[in-house]
Amino acid sequence: MKACVRLAAFVLIGLALAVPARAVPYQETPWLADDVTASRFPPIDKRLPEVPLVVTPKRPEWAPGKPGGELKMLIGRSQDVRMMTVYGYSRLVGFDTDLRLKPDILQSIDNDGDRVFTMHLRAGHRWSDGKPFTSEDFRYYWEDVANNKELSPSGPPKVLFMGGKLPEVSYPDALTVRYAWTSPNPGFLPALAGPVPLVIYRPAHYLKNFHARYSEREVLARTARAANARNWAQFHNRLDNMTRNDNPDLPTLDPWVVRTRAPSERFVFERNPYFHRIDAEGRQLPYIDRVILNVADGKILAAKTGAGESDLQARGLSFANYTFLRQAGKRNEFNTVLWDTAKGAQVALYPNLNVNDPVWRALMRDVRFRRALSLAINRHEVNQVVYFGLAVEGANTVLPGSPLYQPELRSAWHTFDLREANRLLDEIGLTRRDARGVRLMPDGRPLEIVVETAGEDTEQVDVLELIHDSWMRAGIKLYSRPQQREIFRNRVFAGETKMSVWFGLENGLATPDFSPEELAPVNQQGLQWPKWGQYFETGGTSGEPVDMAPARELMALNEEWRTAAGEARRTEIWKRMLQIHADEVYTIGIVANVRQPVVISNRLRNVPQKGVYNWDPGALFGIYHMDTFWFDDKPLPRTAAAPAR
Repeated sequence: MKACVRLAAFVLIGLALAVPARAVPYQETPWLADDVTASRFPPIDKRLPEVPLVVTPKRPEWAPGKPGGELKMLIGRSQDVRMMTVYGYSRLVGFDTDLRLKPDILQSIDNDGDRVFTMHLRAGHRWSDGKPFTSEDFRYYWEDVANNKELSPSGPPKVLFMGGKLPEVSYPDALTVRYAWTSPNPGFLPALAGPVPLVIYRPAHYLKNFHARYSEREVLARTARAANARNWAQFHNRLDNMTRNDNPDLPTLDPWVVRTRAPSERFVFERNPYFHRIDAEGRQLPYIDRVILNVADGKILAAKTGAGESDLQARGLSFANYTFLRQAGKRNEFNTVLWDTAKGAQVALYPNLNVNDPVWRALMRDVRFRRALSLAINRHEVNQVVYFGLAVEGANTVLPGSPLYQPELRSAWHTFDLREANRLLDEIGLTRRDARGVRLMPDGRPLEIVVETAGEDTEQVDVLELIHDSWMRAGIKLYSRPQQREIFRNRVFAGETKMSVWFGLENGLATPDFSPEELAPVNQQGLQWPKWGQYFETGGTSGEPVDMAPARELMALNEEWRTAAGEARRTEIWKRMLQIHADEVYTIGIVANVRQPVVISNRLRNVPQKGVYNWDPGALFGIYHMDTFWFDDKPLPRTAAAPAR
């Protein structure tokens, strides 16, 4: 008999307890009461699904809240309005705080051997504009978007291909959707639960107005031209960014709906009247009525946070800001706590194996060069000077909390050993030096590495300054070049960047059931091999094919993981991929386990005092259900200064 796993609907997130959705009467939301009275919105029992999701997180500081209030947050650029989809974390299925997958938008899901996924929608669930959310929204995405050559020239997302084949997608009724593969696809559910999720549905009732299958092409062409779009497809795609919050007219299933159209320095989000979650006392979530995102220069986010301009802030803050924020909180009635992080490295260097310059490319691809760069870094000095000795020194790999952790991989090529670093550089043939003691490359140019950064905080620059000093002792001159994130990424993608600095592995707490694709060159976002990733993502239409044996092995292992049966084999695959990364030093980790300051208004409740601040899995604040945060009239007393660890 095939194994069949059913993720049930009534499990309260954080509790292994089932309760009927109508165990208590619903309570009307004060923000909407006048609109309900005036018949502009239906009453709460008509706005909620027949079976809403009851949310009661299992945390010591959690308590049922009261609706109302306005939450202020800071963002470093207008594009960061997309973070509200991350924070709101409304997904078909989502991770709980134990990193277990649970139904969210879905009432339940049947998983037959990771091959057939039967999704059951909530009867009566509605989009933010009040229109029904049904299997038609899934059909529209699959048939009219993902498989429409004009809208999706590269076809459906790669995670939906297994062995080169797409799933069979069917819609048995208005509340059922089935994705069926002939081989296992263990990455499907985690992709649905990601911080930027795989969104396999669209508001069909809205987008059909802009689709050539449902509207006159000539009319659409005129509409597109008026909006400065090349054609109807570009116009449709511009309106269809489900995770970016750049179209206030696009219906959503998120807890808050964007009301501000860009460009703006202040973005307003208001509660979704049809949101599908409630608390155990019958109050519709979110508790908070409005969220305001104010745009400020990324370099001054910490200063503005310290001045009391944010009620909840972690983005733009670093460990170096902790002491300042603790002191500022005394004046401006906020508390600063330290959350754990789960990245494989807080700071990592990314040699670009696809750099355009042929001489630099040859060097970057020589494993002896990458190993020498790693050995020439005094991580202990970095830890003491920048992180007060509280970080963990080592390579970029999974953390001790992961079942895949191997201590020898953390220590691979990480010991400060200038003698060995110089020996390796000499062995490569970089023996000539200029008057400064800087080695000369094979074509006579000085060995000067420009490390490019996104320029959003000083932490990376501080680390690079220390690396500069130790690299000079190996005959390597380092320069840092901060720039805007878009420019930073575009230069990496184009092959102009020799080396960049970023965080390490996103999920340092991985288990064998998480996809290892971050370790393989299958994504353009991989800063060490962007053109290989682009080649994979576009099916070979752009980028460059992988032409190094260890990287090809990583791709093969990643593909095998996607079809591997059983945890034992998936564990073997993960460990082999981690071993290759440690041996090849594709990224150069510096330190890990650097804690993240989180600023919390003294009036804001239900925010964890202890948490893990991580992108994937975690969605930053997402898995802690920001829709359950609420404001109390009485501020909490200021807590004593917390220890740094």
